[in-house]
Amino acid sequence: MLEVVDLTKHYGDVHAVDGVTFTARPGVVTGFLGPNGAGKTTTMRMILGLDRPTSGSIRVNGRSYLKSATPLHELGALLDAKAVDKGRSARNHLLAIGATVGVGRTRVDQVLELVGLSDVARRSAGSYSLGMGQRLGIAAALLADPAVVMLDEPVNGLDPDGIRWIRNLLKWLAEEGRTVFISSHLMSEMEQTAEHLIVIGRGRVLADLSMTAFIGQASTAKVRVTSPDGLRLRDHLLGPGITVTSLTADRFEVTGIPAAEIGTIAAREGLTLHELAPVEASLEQAFMELTKNSIDFRGGSRADTDSQEPTHGEAA
Repeated sequence: MLEVVDLTKHYGDVHAVDGVTFTARPGVVTGFLGPNGAGKTTTMRMILGLDRPTSGSIRVNGRSYLKSATPLHELGALLDAKAVDKGRSARNHLLAIGATVGVGRTRVDQVLELVGLSDVARRSAGSYSLGMGQRLGIAAALLADPAVVMLDEPVNGLDPDGIRWIRNLLKWLAEEGRTVFISSHLMSEMEQTAEHLIVIGRGRVLADLSMTAFIGQASTAKVRVTSPDGLRLRDHLLGPGITVTSLTADRFEVTGIPAAEIGTIAAREGLTLHELAPVEASLEQAFMELTKNSIDFRGGSRADTDSQEPTHGEAA
């Protein structure tokens, strides 16, 4: 279990993290979301003891991570896959880490196989593609068989097959009873992987609830309608609290009235329907709605000190 209580980090007058409290529980994949500059990376660095909190507390499996005699057995993390000795082979990189925590060759070979790097384990880490480097970072996070796994942008650089692999891996780790805590900008992937969400903006928690509840709470239900009688049908639908947005002459979206009622109105008026489909809300829509007032960088600005958009394209 990962417990963060009233965590705060100030840099002069800047409140990078401001009273953040949440719990990531065993057996659940918990997603950690926020706009660029929201404080996600700073929070994760404080969890690992890389940055000192101004105030607040962090407990990993019920105790202080910094005071643990075997920290890598408690929490395995990936924050920066590029933080490796590029002259070492992947296997030697993991052996060096393992030597510090009593993990030997057998476990190193196990995690190399788990992440799909067995065949290239003796190649230098500096020759690895972005996706291969990401797999090596995940192997290092899992090396000491930790109870808590924390990964920042775990799908960064992975190809479609690799993305599917990491999705299944994260779910499997949670099914084993581990606490899985992940941060990502890929909303579509997070929606398929995480069961619970922690969303922060401007250093504060904006939401702490299940994926289903988050999407349902922050989104507005829409109905997509396609009809050759579109203009006439729109006239019959308009009313207080109902919004009709035209996509084309015969296709539009409606909010404020359920699909069944639209169908009833069309039947009563003798109007033809070619499509009548509820538009399911997405995590991306819900996230953008919730965080629209917490975005510091707009219009393609790269001035983000928290994290950047992931890059795709895994090469062998």
